[in-house]
Amino acid sequence: MVNQNNSAQSVEKTPSVDDKNLMNIAQYLKGVQQSHKRSIPPLDQWHPKHCGKMDLTVKANGEWWHEGQLIKRQALLDLFSSVLWKEEGKFYLKTPVEQIEIEVEDEPLLVSQVDQVDIDGKLYLQLTTTNQDVVVVDDQHPIFMRDYAGERRPYVHVRFGINALIQRHVFYHLVELGELDETEQGKAILVLKSGDLLLQLDS
Repeated sequence: MVNQNNSAQSVEKTPSVDDKNLMNIAQYLKGVQQSHKRSIPPLDQWHPKHCGKMDLTVKANGEWWHEGQLIKRQALLDLFSSVLWKEEGKFYLKTPVEQIEIEVEDEPLLVSQVDQVDIDGKLYLQLTTTNQDVVVVDDQHPIFMRDYAGERRPYVHVRFGINALIQRHVFYHLVELGELDETEQGKAILVLKSGDLLLQLDS
């Protein structure tokens, strides 16, 4: 529904429902942003109404497209990724008042950096996404392999059932940090250690 007060400004182009939904979410997020530091809201504690689906797609390469236009503003992408929610296999942008379904081809997050960090005298793998999510690899956030479009891809679990695709250059770094082994059938396996967690990734 178009606000009558804005009708004079909407003569040339009436904003689409998707535009309004997207801007409402962005406005809400900016309003609750306490500082420059990235924080993830308590989405699991919110129970908003479902407000349909918008024309927003996260491509398998990590690009976000809205109504056929590539979203390039990193600050906006960081905001939207902080309210990603997954429920019954579907992805949403979620606030306390609305939950809007979006399309995600593979996973909505990308890992762009890997580091080793010392925690209580043990070395852990730490992964950082393009949206500045920081994930320490452990039992709750394991690295695993999965097929997508005929290709074997590495992922890490981040939160709320949502995973991040580990980019190729990061995976090469993981190979350097781990050890290559092989099964009795001659299949290559990457062995990684993070704290006390031992991971075996098949190619």
